[in-house]
Amino acid sequence: MGGDLAGVPKGETRYIAYSDLLKLPQESYTVSDDANFVGTVKISGVALEKLPALLGASEGASMVIAVCDDDYDAHYTAAYFKAHHPLLVLRVNGMPPAHWPLGADGFAMGPYMVSHPRFVPAFHVLAHADEAQVPWGVVRLEFRKEDEVYAAIAPHGVHEQDEAVQQGYRIASQNCFRCHSNAAEGGTKSPKTWQTLAEKAANDPHFFDAYVRAPKTLNPKSQMAASPQYDERTMAALRAYFTTFTETH
Repeated sequence: MGGDLAGVPKGETRYIAYSDLLKLPQESYTVSDDANFVGTVKISGVALEKLPALLGASEGASMVIAVCDDDYDAHYTAAYFKAHHPLLVLRVNGMPPAHWPLGADGFAMGPYMVSHPRFVPAFHVLAHADEAQVPWGVVRLEFRKEDEVYAAIAPHGVHEQDEAVQQGYRIASQNCFRCHSNAAEGGTKSPKTWQTLAEKAANDPHFFDAYVRAPKTLNPKSQMAASPQYDERTMAALRAYFTTFTETH
């Protein structure tokens, strides 16, 4: 654990044992719509939204960031908690992580993962629908203040309040922020920073659009998820947002 923990110096890490997590209030659900699982499973664990209070997060540090072993970050906000009630999974079909079934992609999903009782998109922005944040391989939880985290990727400049810019911001804050970082915030699974994305959006919009929609066609080794559903208005909103981070805007 890390982030804003009461009585813990900034930047330090604390640990909690699996056995101690099992002593916290547990919830159980039967899940059939999590793409990580093959078929229907029963999951049990601790409600993610309760962990800041249970584990000693500082006042106001109610955001939870689940950090994976490949440096993918999933960000859980107050709005996400209210809509989806994600669960830090401790058991699958009654079994601990060492005996979990392999994920749909064939990989072991421990030591921890996050799932939901049931996921229904809570919002749509242009062609982007609210996406389930269901990371596996979770190794760390960060407790943070939402406004401080998102300040790193808030649009700026004379166009920051434009409708398209705000739409792009909403999409990027859920989608791109999981693997791309700026000002020490966000995932670092991809070595391409926010500024790199911004420069590409501003200076090579055709490449930017093509890569977002179908990354493997341009880079067969890419691990980025494709977004072929993003239409021109959606891509224009993303470009407008990212361009606020360039000097030429």
